[in-house]
Amino acid sequence: MTDISVRYIVDDVDAAVDFYTSHLQFEVTMRPGPGFAMLRRRGLRLLLNSPGGGGGAGQTLSDGSRPEPGGWNRFQLEVDDVGGTVERLRRTGVEFRGDIIDGRGGRQALALDPSGNLVELFQPHRAVTDGTKANF
Repeated sequence: MTDISVRYIVDDVDAAVDFYTSHLQFEVTMRPGPGFAMLRRRGLRLLLNSPGGGGGAGQTLSDGSRPEPGGWNRFQLEVDDVGGTVERLRRTGVEFRGDIIDGRGGRQALALDPSGNLVELFQPHRAVTDGTKANF
């Protein structure tokens, strides 16, 4: 199996589906019920669950803790121009955690989905030639 799956807990599956399909070029693969959606973008499968929305991932655990969105974990989408991408996404209402960060390997910005989950937009210092760059 060559697909990578990431599961995000979201407050509102409809809002999350709209965010990922409208702004980040994901496609809906499956939508069997209101508490779950499976999206795909190239080799990445994104599973969206709402707490208590049915299925295993949204269930309350035996210790009483509930899955919830947010935190610092994230997946990374490579872009050609992080500054231009951030500017375009901000114009469409996408929020970001902080400003663009310049690091050793490149530049990054942390976009927030409607539930506060992070998506890292990353522009490497050197061009990548393996065809994995996002075309925003």
